[in-house]
Amino acid sequence: MITFIIVWLGQLVSLLGSGLTSFALGVWMFERTGSITQVALMGLFAVLPRIVLSPFVGPLVDRGDRRWIMIASDMGAGMSTLLVVGLFATGQLLPWHIYLAVSLNAAFSTLQWPAYAATTTLLVPREQLGRANGMVQLGQAIAEILAPALAGVLMQSIQLRGVILIDFATFLFAVGTLLLVRFPKLQTTGVVSQKESLWHQITYGWSYITARAGLMGLLWFSAVVNFLWGMLGALITPMILSFTSSDTLGLIVSIAGAGMLMGSLMMSVWGGPKRRIDGVLNFELLSGLCFMLIGLRPTFWLTALGAFGAHITIAIVAGSNQTIWQSKVPSEMQGRVFSTQQMFTKAAAPLAYLIAGPLAEHVFEPLLAVEGGLSHTAGLWVGIGPGRGIGLMFVLMGAIKMGVALVGRLNPQIRGVEEMLPDVGNVSEPCYIP
Repeated sequence: MITFIIVWLGQLVSLLGSGLTSFALGVWMFERTGSITQVALMGLFAVLPRIVLSPFVGPLVDRGDRRWIMIASDMGAGMSTLLVVGLFATGQLLPWHIYLAVSLNAAFSTLQWPAYAATTTLLVPREQLGRANGMVQLGQAIAEILAPALAGVLMQSIQLRGVILIDFATFLFAVGTLLLVRFPKLQTTGVVSQKESLWHQITYGWSYITARAGLMGLLWFSAVVNFLWGMLGALITPMILSFTSSDTLGLIVSIAGAGMLMGSLMMSVWGGPKRRIDGVLNFELLSGLCFMLIGLRPTFWLTALGAFGAHITIAIVAGSNQTIWQSKVPSEMQGRVFSTQQMFTKAAAPLAYLIAGPLAEHVFEPLLAVEGGLSHTAGLWVGIGPGRGIGLMFVLMGAIKMGVALVGRLNPQIRGVEEMLPDVGNVSEPCYIP
């Protein structure tokens, strides 16, 4: 665990630095262009490389040295931030440069995540995987809470160039932690030949998943859940601003962040339930209920309570789910399988971004307007007027979440995935490579 904690600390600092830059670039983009669409495009460019490149990075992670892959990923992301600094310092920084830098950073992150997730199984005993995945979620929660506040202060004092230089320093710190440690040597089983064609290497992750109904069910489950979270991310701000002010919005966002931090701490200490699938299904059921609370009425406390509860479940669901995958996929195949998993689940987010706005604006908001089509039915429960159509969407999304969790509970392949698929020997002998 000591080696994992050192690596985790480096990645936590790097993640915080990336959060600073992401927030600062968004501020710069809006101040420069005044366009919400151009700011939103940054999110799209941050997701697309993960979808397009994921199938190709899997074979590289499985065939290469995962420590050096992580080092190269951190260094590549650091170079992309220096590119922005140079353009800003010379007064040549344009929006398309930002899109390019965000895309490059996302491309290196696409390589980083499967290497990090696959390495965790080499560094952590199986019984500690739940806690380790909780720590990974904790790092993300800390970055999400601290980065916006820190970036807002730093932008006033050291401006964009200073913030990005701090980000570059955090990449160097992450690289330094990786250079300090050694990873156990990956023991292969010989199930997959290193001489296979590139196409077979790329498609192997998908073949491995489709041959196991329980993992395939979990993959679809995660895609639906990510889609609904994408819808929430796209719609939560306009819904809250429809009944309160921007400072109250900030407070609710902070409360939600506190919920994610609490859930991550719980997972880090507790490690999740003994049957990991119970952590996935039961807490997703709770998350659905919290989604419904968010949209039920336009009140601060009900919305804040729902956001807090929903964010508590994130780390427990994600940590439990990832522990199942790490326990059921041999280490030598995890790069390909986890890359496929990343591609499939991340693809749901852009779809949510694309349809959330038009669906709310042209369908649900008119239905819950005064004298709208549902004003005398659903309007009696969620209210009528601006933002109430989005509120109804949250209630329906919560119901869908709960329904998906119940379907997973009734599906024997998903419910029994831990018993039907044998655990694999992912922890190697203590033989180290330079």
